[in-house]
Amino acid sequence: MSNEHTKSDVILIGAGIMSATLGSLLKELAPNWNIKVFEKLDRAGEESSNEWNNAGTGHAALCELNYTKEQSDGSIDISKAIDINEQFQVSKQYWSYLVNQKLIDRPQEFIMPLPHMSLVQGKENVEFLKRRFDAMSNNPLFNGMEFSDNPEQLKEWIPLIMEDRESGESIAATKIDSGTDVNFGALTRKLFDHLEDQDVEVNYKHSVGDLYQNSDGSWDLKINNLETGAVERHNAKFVFIGAGGGSLHLLQKSGIPEGNNIGGFPVSGLFMVCKNPEVVEKHQAKVYGKAPVGAPPMSVPHLDTRYIGNEKSLLFGPFAGFSPKFLKTGSMFDLITSVKPNNVLTMLSAGMKEMPLTKYLIGQVMSSKEKRMETLREFIPNAKSEDWELVVAGQRVQVIKDTEEGGRGTLQFGTEVVSGSDGSIAALLGASPGASTAVSVMLEVLERCFPAQIKEWEPKIKEMIPSYGKSLMDHTEMIPEIHRYTEKALGLADQEAKDEVAATT
Repeated sequence: MSNEHTKSDVILIGAGIMSATLGSLLKELAPNWNIKVFEKLDRAGEESSNEWNNAGTGHAALCELNYTKEQSDGSIDISKAIDINEQFQVSKQYWSYLVNQKLIDRPQEFIMPLPHMSLVQGKENVEFLKRRFDAMSNNPLFNGMEFSDNPEQLKEWIPLIMEDRESGESIAATKIDSGTDVNFGALTRKLFDHLEDQDVEVNYKHSVGDLYQNSDGSWDLKINNLETGAVERHNAKFVFIGAGGGSLHLLQKSGIPEGNNIGGFPVSGLFMVCKNPEVVEKHQAKVYGKAPVGAPPMSVPHLDTRYIGNEKSLLFGPFAGFSPKFLKTGSMFDLITSVKPNNVLTMLSAGMKEMPLTKYLIGQVMSSKEKRMETLREFIPNAKSEDWELVVAGQRVQVIKDTEEGGRGTLQFGTEVVSGSDGSIAALLGASPGASTAVSVMLEVLERCFPAQIKEWEPKIKEMIPSYGKSLMDHTEMIPEIHRYTEKALGLADQEAKDEVAATT
């Protein structure tokens, strides 16, 4: 056992995009605070934040059909799309501030301009997409969205998808050029490089074994040094649990009552990656379709251009699956050990409710490559099996909790902050749109956990995020200005800038 027992202002558990965002925000707002980070893997951004473990979509609700629900009267509710878009605008403003202040550089290494499209087939779906377009295109957040059900126009937009497609098929798409592809792994690593430059101590190969609260409100953490085998003791006034799927177990160990009656449902995923450069070159967009009936939102099929490691790639998926692991590098016992006396009824209720989903996921696991190719051919009719290979994506743990609307054991699709009543600890649970909304979510953590400081910090936050504290829908005059500011800072501005950015990769 190590005799080391350090004291810090803040300890961040997990070196993913959430901890990176919270740490960098705190370093701007409270530069003198002592911050330590503990990560069990050997570098930052290796689990859900890694570029091969997520879709890389800058989630702005431009193409994701599950964010726009059809009401019983046929109208389309776009309120969730507006909320997610506004949150992504907050992220882009913060990243722009970091670039302009030269705290991170070369934004083209983590964000690229890329059209976002929605694609549907069948008469009813085409009618739905047209109503969705009518509802969204009148909103200034979605300015520039186009709709077409004309095959000739679609051949220009998505030549690979329209190639060898049967004529007479009812098909339509929307397209908006202000979408982005985001390499969250690269962004996470840039933010951690910045944090280390700011004297933040980042400890890799360190796993948090336990944590408990002292009478003075601070937290003691028992941390295993995986290289030396030593057990270290660290103390902090504030702890943030940003350990992806591993957050639930640590929240439970904290013993805070706010963590009671919360469970987790793990969902795994696979992508197919194109190995044929000629096919890759024929596609330039993120194209989202509709999820199969019974599929979780993270299984919405999409054909994505990606920029990874300075190379253009083409991915299709994700194919969902079931694994009891809560992390890609986790244990097969993660799910069973997350069942506690205070959440067992919640978990059992969810198990009964979600039996069709579980069967669907297990069916996905058992699917052959040819079965997956059949799904891909709904997007690319002439896709050849030899051009595609499977890549295992990251694990996601969806939150299960008791809600007024859904009752006991309701599965939540989204991102959720759980914090202690005294503001000394917070944990992030859940999945998509996660990384895209990281800045908004971490500002929520600051507002909840540092109420005494937030007023003092507000001028600095507004310097970093000009729209902070304002709804863009209530201040629509800000939208064009914010778009211009972020596009310029992040190299997304005009076609000439886009070509310049593309040339660097």
